[in-house]
Amino acid sequence: MVFIDSTVVSIALPVLQRDLGATALDALWVVEAYTLMLGALMLLGGALGDRYGRKRIFVLGTAIFATGSALCGLAPSIHFLILARVLQGAGGMLMAPASLALIGAFFEGPARGKAIGTWSALTAVTTAVGPVLGGTVIDHFGWRWVFFFNLPIAIAVIALALRHIPESRDEGERGALDWLGSAMVTLGLGGVVYAFVQSGASGWDGRTIGALIGGVVLLLGFLRTEARVAAPVMPLGIFANRAFSGINAMTFLLYGALGATFYFVPFIMILVDGYSATIAGLAMLPFVALIVTLSRFSGGFAYRIGPRAMLVAGTATTACGFALYGLLPDLHYWSGIFPASIVTGIGMGLTVAPLTATMIESVPQHHVGLASGINNAVSRVAGLLAIAVFGALLASVFNQRLERRIDEAALPPANRAAIERGRAAMAATPVKAPRDRAVVLGAYEDGFRVVAVGCALLAAASTAVAAATLSRGAARPG
Repeated sequence: MVFIDSTVVSIALPVLQRDLGATALDALWVVEAYTLMLGALMLLGGALGDRYGRKRIFVLGTAIFATGSALCGLAPSIHFLILARVLQGAGGMLMAPASLALIGAFFEGPARGKAIGTWSALTAVTTAVGPVLGGTVIDHFGWRWVFFFNLPIAIAVIALALRHIPESRDEGERGALDWLGSAMVTLGLGGVVYAFVQSGASGWDGRTIGALIGGVVLLLGFLRTEARVAAPVMPLGIFANRAFSGINAMTFLLYGALGATFYFVPFIMILVDGYSATIAGLAMLPFVALIVTLSRFSGGFAYRIGPRAMLVAGTATTACGFALYGLLPDLHYWSGIFPASIVTGIGMGLTVAPLTATMIESVPQHHVGLASGINNAVSRVAGLLAIAVFGALLASVFNQRLERRIDEAALPPANRAAIERGRAAMAATPVKAPRDRAVVLGAYEDGFRVVAVGCALLAAASTAVAAATLSRGAARPG
């Protein structure tokens, strides 16, 4: 459910934005509210499972996630939907770490490796199937059923967990949980995200600047707190390892670029190019198939040449893929989206397995669970921040280019006024005249191209980090 939701909602966003009459920034919050809870509190979710029982937290998280899903499906307005997504994210931050912790608790040796492999394979399958299933459901039943689809799965999961999973906990866990650190990182990230998202609508006024400063201060306070508390939710000592720090810096840059690009691609396909949600979902399949296929070989190939070469090649290829979104002549599927997603998929397929293997090999065995949790949280926080920052960038470029395109098209005053009234919806601006639509959609495409080039630069920065922090022979998988 957690992994399907991360991909399906991106396909549903253009449709639900149009149906609910939401602004583009409201649509941003549908993703950001969920990811904020999931990314900022995932490490706390793992600690709660260790302390109070992994099965109990897993079942509780599933129930909360299902409740949030039902409320999302029933949402009468965009603001109600955003609040329901917060609840969904709270359930997900309990479910995801508890599921892996249960595997770690009840499997040992080769059996644990097979169990984790099965878990990883199923997440890959849901990532691949999610957009296709979601697009089909949206076109035939409506976007609300994307959320209702979670309910029968949740009922089955809870029933199976109660019947078949024994309880487990870490009996050595004592002392207070790091509630202060968890609150500070959540509020800090929330402040930064709010500042960038809101700046796309109101600019950098006193409110947005204050939120940004407050968020940064809280994040710095979080680091200070983690260095002092007895049981930090994110022990900073683990970052003393150069390879581990480099891998997480790479993850932050690369997954930030990935999250931002694929947040906006469905808007281009559905609202600008006019494809159905089903086609937009199917368009994700080549990208996912390349990652799944190439990951089987790239991990083994890294044994022979070392992960540094693989990671440099993979991230550089991914950067080229992002750049294609911004540089190809048009953004129709076969001439723009498809070739860019193929190159991006090849790059990510060369990167994912060596990155994960290097991360695991860079820390002692007893810290693998913690390291995996931190890396997962870093990837989600990266997407959270990148979507906010690039969303503000796209809004700025859109507004500038819209003014220029309106002037170039010499639109009558009535047409100008109609576009101005719907400006906040960006690509979903409710104008009917073909020339008016061309002006709006052209400005949105201009903004997307700038975002794509920015994402390419982030991926290129991850290439530089890999080259600088990983030695040729160090952290070789195995």
